[in-house]
Amino acid sequence: MTEDFDPYPPEPEIPVTILTGFLGAGKTTLLNRILHEEHHHRIAVIENEFGEEDIDSELLVQSGAEQIVTMNNGCICCTIRGDLSRILTDLRHKRDRGEIAFDYVVIETTGVANPGPVCQTFFMDDAVAPFFRLDGVVTIVDALNGGRTLDEQDVAKDQVAFADRIFISKRDLVSAEDYEALRARLAAMNPRAAIEPADMGSVPVEKVLDLNGFNMNDILDIDPGFLTGAHHHHHGDDVAAFMFTSRRPFDAPRFEQYIQSLIAVYGQDMLRYKGILYVKGTGRRCVFQGVHMMFGADVLGPWGETVPETKIVIIGRRLPQEAIIKGFESCLAD
Repeated sequence: MTEDFDPYPPEPEIPVTILTGFLGAGKTTLLNRILHEEHHHRIAVIENEFGEEDIDSELLVQSGAEQIVTMNNGCICCTIRGDLSRILTDLRHKRDRGEIAFDYVVIETTGVANPGPVCQTFFMDDAVAPFFRLDGVVTIVDALNGGRTLDEQDVAKDQVAFADRIFISKRDLVSAEDYEALRARLAAMNPRAAIEPADMGSVPVEKVLDLNGFNMNDILDIDPGFLTGAHHHHHGDDVAAFMFTSRRPFDAPRFEQYIQSLIAVYGQDMLRYKGILYVKGTGRRCVFQGVHMMFGADVLGPWGETVPETKIVIIGRRLPQEAIIKGFESCLAD
């Protein structure tokens, strides 16, 4: 082992938020507010050119190459006209040379895109992962058309499933009853995401940044209450969430073998999964989370006065819930 070897490499420096939502939901309105309002944050906003409209036609010149514009409030804005890895690397190099300055990145996905492959970039791409940290996914849902969109568009369900925070736009265009019905449906599909209204993109930038949705060292608080009461709804959605809990510890080898097999079979339909694990033989909390086929694990602090308990939430498409839960049960220590 050399003196330079570091078993605990530093966390990537630059946090990234992915902003998603179906066509017309209000992503561009929110981005315009981020780019124009005074918020004392230096943010690089990356807009996908295939979105429903440009952020601002006066700011982004239509050309064959990336167009990077510095805003008066310290933000910068650019369009994607190539792959995401290349534009992120280009921005990082410009930042290192002092040509531009930013502390955060917000990426708008096109309205008809599944955010999953974008998320995976931050785990799989060697040019991105050491420098950019995926902080969270923010999804905007249209209150007026959201229900119909979820009925008709699978990608809209994926956008909800991946979210760490959901904003419902155009609330003023629907009744209180319709709003609450949509909110309940979204909560049933993704119980781990905070849900709140957004009026004409009027969202504090602090609710877009620093979500820690993909931070392995955050304090996980998975609420089993979504399985009962107002959160227990059935809308016929093929995207749904379920939870496994147990105060019996896992046998580590059994759990590792099972999770590998589970992901090999169902990984493409396991959109987001995250959990606190109680593992036999350790007095510390273990955490794991993943996106599709990619997952990671870490060890946090001791349980302390908290009663050790496993809590795992899985959000996926057409998953055999009962069989998966029985599989977890088979991994519990004797």
